[in-house]
Amino acid sequence: MVVLTPSSPSATRLRAVDDFLGDAYADLVKHDDRLRDTAVEVRFDRGVAHLTGDVADAAELLLVRQLVGRLDGVFAVWSRVRVGGRAPVVLDLGCGPAKQYPDNLGFDLRVARGVHAQADLSRSLPVADDSVDVIFTVHILEHLIDFLSLVDECHRILRPGGVLHVMSPWWGHVNAVADPTHVRLLDVQTIKGICQRPPGTPRWYPLHAGCDGASIFADLTPLGVDDPDPSASHMARFFD
Repeated sequence: MVVLTPSSPSATRLRAVDDFLGDAYADLVKHDDRLRDTAVEVRFDRGVAHLTGDVADAAELLLVRQLVGRLDGVFAVWSRVRVGGRAPVVLDLGCGPAKQYPDNLGFDLRVARGVHAQADLSRSLPVADDSVDVIFTVHILEHLIDFLSLVDECHRILRPGGVLHVMSPWWGHVNAVADPTHVRLLDVQTIKGICQRPPGTPRWYPLHAGCDGASIFADLTPLGVDDPDPSASHMARFFD
């Protein structure tokens, strides 16, 4: 019996999609008055939108994120945008020597170039509550037996409106099982489970979630105690 699994897009196709997305965003800025005066620049790399620049407030940044995220072919929206003149505090967890952006604050169990602090990601993070704007967990969750404890810690240290970026191998791709240090298999539906945990646990709102055939992506923002749950229509955009 031959089992066929989805294949990830080729590098050639991904470059072509990035070109399409660049043109689509330029057209969006041209025709949408809400974006005409924005000082945010958007660069697309293998379907990930990288936002830089300045906005007046968090509401403007959220609007740009939402509009970019609606473009077909975008898997995630990563931001280093200054809000009200303040640069974001960005943590890169388990980064080793390869941070997602050079000026991120690197946390890792082992000392390496670019690592600012040693931290065991299976334990409490040495970071104050509500003190971080962006957290990267790129190829991290699949290495943790109990990754929910780390997700809860991210919820604790993120400011309201902050974003947790998740990227992990998709369970159906060979990369998910080729590394013997991987102890968990993840799917986009795993992100749905994170966003629909029982009452009394930290809650998340999915800004974006997707899969490119090799990796899953998710951009999550923490919900407060009094914030409403994501609507069924919003959840249906990303999840079965």
